[in-house]
Amino acid sequence: MFMGASTKEGQDIAVKSREIVRSLISENIKHLNPGEQAIVERIVHSTADPEYAELTKISENFVKESLEAIKAGEDILTDINMVRAGITSYNGEVKCYIDHTLTYQIAREREITRAAAAMEVALQEGFRGMVVIGNSPTSLLKVIELQEKYPDRIKSVVGVPVGFVGAAESKKALQSTAIPHLITVGPKGGTPVAVAAANALINLSKG
Repeated sequence: MFMGASTKEGQDIAVKSREIVRSLISENIKHLNPGEQAIVERIVHSTADPEYAELTKISENFVKESLEAIKAGEDILTDINMVRAGITSYNGEVKCYIDHTLTYQIAREREITRAAAAMEVALQEGFRGMVVIGNSPTSLLKVIELQEKYPDRIKSVVGVPVGFVGAAESKKALQSTAIPHLITVGPKGGTPVAVAAANALINLSKG
């Protein structure tokens, strides 16, 4: 299966689409290593937006740390269920705590977003692995905060929340940390970007 295609026609379309993507962004990603290029190509393919070739920023150790976590079968934690549903073909567990009972309780008692509270619950429940955030800036800021308390549990972060309130700021905050990360500069991002990055890494882990 290539790029989610399971039939010959689907595979032919996926291959042609990837060729078009490469022709559009090859100059913008030539400084990246092959793994990083594959991730950016999949993001552009999934969004039909070549601008992501310039907006996507990947820390030096992001691919290495992410692949180690995936190959070890560690969990993938998402901010919302839509991102969770889009991550496929993973042999480990993809988890989301947005609807957990404790998430509602913490959010209500502290007057914080459920997405932020869900990150706390996940770490309390023993989460270890890669975090994939496509929508919630508050959950990304919470992950940065929790990294200080659980320094060995969050292996890498796909931080691409979308929107005009807090999204750009939260990604800039992540970029200034030592956490292995992938971000998109500015307000653009969202579920398709987060899912594309995660699925590209899973695909890379399988060679």
